[in-house]
Amino acid sequence: MEGPPNALSEAKAKDLLRKRGILTTRYVLPRRDQLGSLPLEYPLAVKVSSSKVLHKTEVGGVFLDVSTPEELVMRYDQIRAKFPDAEVLVESMEPKGPEVIIGLLRDKDFGLCVMFGMGGVMAELYKDVSFRKLPISRKDAEEMLEESKASAFFEGFRGFVADREATLDLLQEVSRMGTDMKGLEQLDLNPVILREKGYVVVDAKIVLEGA
Repeated sequence: MEGPPNALSEAKAKDLLRKRGILTTRYVLPRRDQLGSLPLEYPLAVKVSSSKVLHKTEVGGVFLDVSTPEELVMRYDQIRAKFPDAEVLVESMEPKGPEVIIGLLRDKDFGLCVMFGMGGVMAELYKDVSFRKLPISRKDAEEMLEESKASAFFEGFRGFVADREATLDLLQEVSRMGTDMKGLEQLDLNPVILREKGYVVVDAKIVLEGA
């Protein structure tokens, strides 16, 4: 399944996020001869990184929990063979944690809106998403957290308390991206893994106007 023509690859999307101070996974786009000296720790995730492939899992473009150098080379070669025009992104696997989705979608009536809700596979299962028209205030961001089932993560769910302030900062920064960036049509951060201190964006999709 190809992505829209004005989409960014995952690497370029994360580059853009990191320039704005948004926390993402540590990733590299290595050549094959660099696989033995990556500045990353196992286990690794190996992904196709292409503006033409946004739904990577559906087309066999993602390998998770790659645990040895031999498997890394094998998975790298598999992606290069299947997607010869694409880059290969390698990143360290993130420890598991509560997952949320944060993004921007264009509504035909209200224009660009920011969204927040349960992430990962829970996003489709619960369809638990809160929306606000841009730009949003701190109070708007707080209300979005409270409206979602994910609010439990910030209140001591099973002994875990997610970083509420960092998540509010992220929501507001995504809102600013929507107002600052001309031609931004869609942004999808899913999953964002919440931490007791901070968070980490594991996957990112960005689509520009005209796609």
